[in-house]
Amino acid sequence: MSASATLRRTSGGRLRGPYWTTVRLHRPILWTGLALVIAAAAVAVFLRVSAAAFPEKQWNCIGACPDTFLGFASASVLLETFADFFAVALLFLPLLIGAVVAGPMIARELESGTYRLAWTQSASPARWLATKLAVAAIAATALVLPLVGIFQFLRAPFTGPVNRGWVQRGVFEAYGPVLIAYSLLAVAIGALVGLLVRRTLPAMAIAGVVSLSMPMAVGTVRWDVFPVRTVTGEGSGLFVGAGRAVDIGRDSFLMQSGYVTASGERLPYNACWRRTRDMETCPADLNITSWYIDFHPHSHFWWVTFAETAIMLALAAAAAWAAFRLLRRSAV
Repeated sequence: MSASATLRRTSGGRLRGPYWTTVRLHRPILWTGLALVIAAAAVAVFLRVSAAAFPEKQWNCIGACPDTFLGFASASVLLETFADFFAVALLFLPLLIGAVVAGPMIARELESGTYRLAWTQSASPARWLATKLAVAAIAATALVLPLVGIFQFLRAPFTGPVNRGWVQRGVFEAYGPVLIAYSLLAVAIGALVGLLVRRTLPAMAIAGVVSLSMPMAVGTVRWDVFPVRTVTGEGSGLFVGAGRAVDIGRDSFLMQSGYVTASGERLPYNACWRRTRDMETCPADLNITSWYIDFHPHSHFWWVTFAETAIMLALAAAAAWAAFRLLRRSAV
């Protein structure tokens, strides 16, 4: 009986050939991911139940606060703190995914030579790599989706008409599908780095750093490169930093504000104050004719999310294509 037939029989018809082999080989990692999801869900449920029992924030109590919970002013404060920490922690998922794919899944087999058995008995090199990518992509998606749902569950008591956290690093990624795109990109990066380096630990380090650098770098510039909405008005009496309010929407993200001169030059919002120490009085020699406010309304959240997701998926496809090209050209 051939090895592939044995694999099909052992799999019980559910996973066949190299897919069953890959899942079985990396069961400890898959079980660890499942345990991570279960632990996060348990903590989230515990904090939500506790927040319902200790809902009040008592900041000004003297002595022993009656509603303190685990050293916090209330369980709701602990819940909000944990939700913020959880959002930041989700940013490191691409690091873990990229490192696992590059090291244990790809580089370790190339380093040890066990890939030869798979290539000669059950799968061609292209199918071997495709199996690794498929299992890693499905596992990564299955890991990220419930964790994103847990984050939504944690943040639910603090969201509403005004959600000022939607632009924050971590919160933005965890609210939309972009985190899944970064995870799939990490899978492709891990495969490419594993094929290039072929040493387990160096491949894990390089792939982890590269996978983490993507969301970190994009998060630094995403709101600067996406077109803003601008509100303008005549005169120089506008408060653009402190003073009279301009209605741009309570949940909008203010990028910058200031004044416009007769020549079209933009000045910062405190240009008048630096000269007159008065936000309402501007020197005549500045020739200010109007004011402006650049901001992102909350509706830009989904536009940026979809654009960023599409770009990351395109990069993931390009990295996967490069991995297959490298596999065909290299003499492994």
